[in-house]
Amino acid sequence: MLDQIINFIKTTGFVNITIQQSIMLLISCILLYLAIVKKYEPLLLVPISFGMLLANIPLANLMQKGGFLYWIYQGVELDIYPPLIFLGVGAMTDFGPLIAYPKSLLLGAAAQFGVFTTFLGATLLGFNFKEAASIGIIGGADGPTAIFLSSKLAPHLLGAIAVSAYSYMALVPIIQPPIMRLLTTKKERMVTMEQLRPVSKTEKIIFPIIVTILASFLVPPATALIGCLMLGNLFRECGVVERLSKTAQNELINIITIFLGTTVGATASAENFLRIQTIEILLLGLAAFAMGTAGGVLLGKLMYVLSGGKVNPLIGSAGVSAVPMAARVSQVVAQKDKPGNFILMHAMGPNVAGVIGTAIVAGVLLSLYSG
Repeated sequence: MLDQIINFIKTTGFVNITIQQSIMLLISCILLYLAIVKKYEPLLLVPISFGMLLANIPLANLMQKGGFLYWIYQGVELDIYPPLIFLGVGAMTDFGPLIAYPKSLLLGAAAQFGVFTTFLGATLLGFNFKEAASIGIIGGADGPTAIFLSSKLAPHLLGAIAVSAYSYMALVPIIQPPIMRLLTTKKERMVTMEQLRPVSKTEKIIFPIIVTILASFLVPPATALIGCLMLGNLFRECGVVERLSKTAQNELINIITIFLGTTVGATASAENFLRIQTIEILLLGLAAFAMGTAGGVLLGKLMYVLSGGKVNPLIGSAGVSAVPMAARVSQVVAQKDKPGNFILMHAMGPNVAGVIGTAIVAGVLLSLYSG
């Protein structure tokens, strides 16, 4: 009987846990605290941090071949989950502000500045081109796109890149405002923009079809992301598939978020995560996000000058792909200097453009480095 008790104790996690696993469990608990108590992007951070916790339970082997999470993770491995997330995002997003103010596309493009500067920075730190591309895409502030690209180019860095991308997405309200205030004057932040023109239903139906054709012909590797984003939006706007639109907006995206978040978090095992490379990725990710925000704001300042003071530069910060949080942050910062200043809809244009822009950039990087 005593031997059986001893043998049982030897099979428990309490005996087999390593210091590294203990650190990872602590990190996952801190992330859960931020998600639940501080409400930092809880829909993403709760499953990711809990997946990290599950991956670091000694002897559980949930991510080993045949394990429970291993099979769910195949949706990431086979590039199924990110496009399905985009399907839901498209169904929830109104492209009207972008259609009404096409110049928003320029702000979405300018926010990709962080991707390319960080790509160069990562290569200088010794990362190869595939790894640098995967790290740089964090600057787009688009978790599904970061996962989509890194799973193809640098799957061994997926855990660190995903945690970095989603963590900075959750911290948008903290990271962006200081950069926005630093690069703009109070006079610029107080600009009230003209109301956007009404967008017809026909325009909203034609837009996703045209964007799919043009973007997919330009960058074929991005077709899965762009196509699903636009299909979801077509569900929303065409008016004849309300059931499909509601499913994409609710049940589908919720289920995929659980699967994607939990399994991506589970890739952050102690042996994969606790490395110098992870710290470098976190720092580069922060730099990418900051540079992307700065790029959008600086182009916004240029548009302010060229328009004779009619464009509020703060909408440029929404050019990153964190929809709709980045647009809301633009609105909050603007109202601090001028209560009642409503620029949210103007900021939604660059925000939507950022989603499209990040997907296109990911396709370009795949075209260059997937061979």
